[in-house]
Amino acid sequence: MISEMKRSMQNRTVEWVFSSGKEYADPFNEVELGAVFIDPDGEESFVPAFWAGGNFWGIRYASHKLGKHCFRTVCSDTSNPDLHGLEGILEVIPYMGENTLLQHGPLRVSRDKRYLEHIDGEPFFWLGEAWWMGLVKRLPWPEGFKTLTADRVEKGFSVIQIVAGLYPDMAPFDPRGVNEAGFPWEKDYSRINPAYFDMADRRIHWLVQNGLVPCIVGSWGYFIEFAGEETMKKHWRNLVARYGAYPVVWCLAGEVLMPYYLFPVRSDPQKLEEYRTRTRSGWTEVARYLRSIDPYHHPITAHPGGPGARNMVDDPSLIDIDMLQPPHNDLHGIPEAVNQVIKSRAALPKMPTLIGEVSFESEHGRNFENVQRLAFWTSILNGSLGHTYGANGIWQVNTRTQPYGPSPHGMHYGFIPWDEAMKLPGSTQLSLGKRLLERYHWWKFEPQLEWIEPHWTQEDYFKPYAAGIPKETRFIYIPSPGTSLSKVKGIEPGVSYHAFYFDVRLGEEYDLGTVVPDEKCEWKPPHPPIIQDWVLVMEAKG
Repeated sequence: MISEMKRSMQNRTVEWVFSSGKEYADPFNEVELGAVFIDPDGEESFVPAFWAGGNFWGIRYASHKLGKHCFRTVCSDTSNPDLHGLEGILEVIPYMGENTLLQHGPLRVSRDKRYLEHIDGEPFFWLGEAWWMGLVKRLPWPEGFKTLTADRVEKGFSVIQIVAGLYPDMAPFDPRGVNEAGFPWEKDYSRINPAYFDMADRRIHWLVQNGLVPCIVGSWGYFIEFAGEETMKKHWRNLVARYGAYPVVWCLAGEVLMPYYLFPVRSDPQKLEEYRTRTRSGWTEVARYLRSIDPYHHPITAHPGGPGARNMVDDPSLIDIDMLQPPHNDLHGIPEAVNQVIKSRAALPKMPTLIGEVSFESEHGRNFENVQRLAFWTSILNGSLGHTYGANGIWQVNTRTQPYGPSPHGMHYGFIPWDEAMKLPGSTQLSLGKRLLERYHWWKFEPQLEWIEPHWTQEDYFKPYAAGIPKETRFIYIPSPGTSLSKVKGIEPGVSYHAFYFDVRLGEEYDLGTVVPDEKCEWKPPHPPIIQDWVLVMEAKG
C-alpha cells in the first residue's frame, strides 16, 4: 500500500506516523519498526522508527539528495499489516531558506581527518557550549530555552552539547532531572517515557531551526552500570530514530569510565581499574551498535572524563572526534590542556581534536574570562578543530528560585542563575575569536613555533603561540600581560604582509601597516597598545 507522497526541502526532517490496530502488551519491547529508504542514486539505508506511545510509531527522514526517495516499512511483527510492508515516497526539492546549517547539510569528518565540514564540503568551526541539563524544566520551554538560544546564536556559537535525559551529578531519577513530562525512562528501565522525548523534540528542533548543531550526549557513563548495556543500546536506538534525521553529532556518553560519585570502587585502585575495564568493554559494544544503526553516519565522539575520547573504547576506530577534558583548574589547567591537544594530534588513528570541557567560567570561584581566552587560543593554535565553552550556572541550569543544589558529594558548584551566567564575558570573547578566525582558512592552520621568538615550551606555557599557513596567514597569540615578541622569523621573501593587533577582549583591531622585515627576514613588532593578552595577525597582501 502506498501512503501519501510528501515533499520536503533538502536537509529538512520529515515524519511519518504509523498506528497499529493490533494491541501489544509491551509495544516498546515487543515491536521493532523501521523502513528501508532508497534514494535517487539507488542507495539503500535502514531508518529505525521510535515508539511514540500507545500503538503509535514515528519514522523521521532527511536527505541532501534531490529527487524521489522511496521507502518500505519493515516490522518485527510481519503479520501486522498496519506496520509491515507499507510504502511511501518523498520528493526532496532544493532548500530555499537562510539557515546555513540546512544550506550546507549535516557534518562529516574532512578527508584529511583534521576538522569537520558540512556534507557539501563547507568547513565547520565548532564553538560549542555545555548545556548538560538543557532538557530539564528548570530551563523553561519556550521562554527560557529560546532566550538562551538567541543569545548564543547572536554570539556565533555553532554547537550545543546536551544530555539526553540520563544526567551527570545526580542519582538516577533525582527529581532535578525531570522535564515537563517526567523522566526519560521508567524507574526499572523497562521502557522509555515517550512524552519526555516529545518535550525534548521541541528543544532539539529549535536548536537546529536556529542553526545550532545538537551534540547529543546519550547519558552519563555510569548509567551502563545502573541500567545495563542492552538498555543503553535501546536508549541509543530511540535517540537515533528521534534525532538522526537532524544534523547532529553523537556523543556516546559523558565521563565514560567514571564510576558514580558514591561508588566505593573510586577509592580502591584495583577495583577502579576493573570497573573501567568492564565499562570500557560495554561502551565499546554500545558504540559499535550506534555506528551500525545510524543510517546517516553522523560523527561519533565521547566525553572522556580525561584525555581522549579514543581511550574510552577498546576500538578507537569507532570514534570520529577525539574530544578532550582537561581539568577545571584555572591557569594551572592550561598546561594539561595544551599537552592533551598535542598528544591527540599525534595519535593514531588520525582524527579531529576538540576540547569538549575545560574550566567552566566562574566555576570554583575562579576560571574567569582570561582563562577562557587562554584555553581557546592555545588549543586552536595547536590544531584543535574548535572549542567548547562552559559556564557555571548554565551547565546545571540554576534559577533564582531553584538553584541546582548540592552534588552527590554534598557541595554546591555555585548559585549564579543561568540568565546571569549567560552574560559572563567569556562567551562573548570566545565568539570574537571565532569570528576573527572565520575570516581566514583556519582549517588549514598548522602550529608554527619556528615563526616566533620567544615561544612557549614545556617549561613555560605562557609564552607566545603561533599557527597559520605559510605565505598566507600568521596568527600569534601573546598570552602573558607584558610579554612581547622579540621577533617574527622566517618571513618569506617576496611576500608582503599587512599586520594588526586584535584585542581578544573587545574585538577591536589596531593597524600596524605593512610588515617590513630586515635582511634576515625577521621583524620586530611594536608593543601592543595595553598590557593584556593579544593576537597578532599577519595577512599576505592580495
